[in-house]
Amino acid sequence: MSKHSNVSPELVQEGERIMRICNACRYCEGFCAVFPAMERRLTFEESDLNYLANLCHNCTECYYACQYAPPQEFELNFPKTLAEIRLETYRKYAWPGMFAELFHKNGLVTGVVTAASMIVVLAVILGSGGPASFLAAHSDVKGAFYAVMSHEAMVVTFGIVAVLIATAFAIGFVRFWKDTEGKAAPAVTPGAFVQALSDTLLLRYLDGAEDGCAYPDETPSNVRRRFHHATFYGFALCFAATAVGTVFHYVLGWEGPPPIPTVASLLGRPGAPQLELLRSLPVILGSLGGIGLLIGPAGLLWLKTRRNSLLVDHRQNGMDAGFLVLLFLASLTGFMLTALRETTFSGPVMVAHLGIVMGLFLTMPYGKFVHGIYRFGALLRNAVEKSTMPTLGSE
Repeated sequence: MSKHSNVSPELVQEGERIMRICNACRYCEGFCAVFPAMERRLTFEESDLNYLANLCHNCTECYYACQYAPPQEFELNFPKTLAEIRLETYRKYAWPGMFAELFHKNGLVTGVVTAASMIVVLAVILGSGGPASFLAAHSDVKGAFYAVMSHEAMVVTFGIVAVLIATAFAIGFVRFWKDTEGKAAPAVTPGAFVQALSDTLLLRYLDGAEDGCAYPDETPSNVRRRFHHATFYGFALCFAATAVGTVFHYVLGWEGPPPIPTVASLLGRPGAPQLELLRSLPVILGSLGGIGLLIGPAGLLWLKTRRNSLLVDHRQNGMDAGFLVLLFLASLTGFMLTALRETTFSGPVMVAHLGIVMGLFLTMPYGKFVHGIYRFGALLRNAVEKSTMPTLGSE
């Protein structure tokens, strides 16, 4: 075990014990990627456990199939142990390291940071436009919410945040990759990258054995996978909306996306429908993504209230709930801002929406979002290993 490790020796010892037993049994080898990856190893160092823990999608199928689970004397709780190790890896790879402890207080930190972010957004708005502009109604002709907070102020404020979180993610990923590469680190091939990307985008290992996760109880179901898809692609569509809007603004010179045109406004105007729909693409993408971010997080929160408490690392409850709640509120306030864009309510709603989005971004490197970063790294490592390392198990 590395002398610089943040994973407790007791937890590493328990992980090694479980892996030795599971590697001898191999009953669960067809459930997910973790067990074939485990079977490529005869010994388990801390770096191996960190990799396997992040490769686990917590489908919990193995717990219900395990003949050594409690109350059997071996008391194997594979999903919970890996969940506990995952949390410690988040702390270990965090940058800057002084923020690592935020993972243990993420629920509280999320609330405090979001409230502070709203104050920052309000200060920027008042500093750039003044109270009169903040409380006034602005038509689309006058720029709507861009008349409340200028595009330049928005770009500078969130650009700084984006650079900080991108740096934290990049350094965390590099730390994870170096820690888990082992003695012989084969190169990443294009095929391995495509395989890992496919596994990520399709959420392949949320399938469990074949009929979905044993989540929230022992009955297999794909409901968790569907809610994860809604959340994942909802976030991706919202990000795409921002990217497209940026291209429209800086490349095509289109100032801010107009509302989605109605059928009535398009009738009798040759050539107008295509152009107006194109200009409204950021709104269309954002609306579709917003729907996903209402359905997905709400569904995942509902499932968490019904899950088997024996399989839960309760230290992560605040982190999980805080992230999902922020995603849901970011979407809800986004729809409210679109609906109220030309009213006197647009200023206060903008403070709420942008404050929530900023709080979400600032806490991403120290909250639940990082599981996606390290899980992709683990899936990439798994794809590389499958083509270079022998296994006695079944893929």
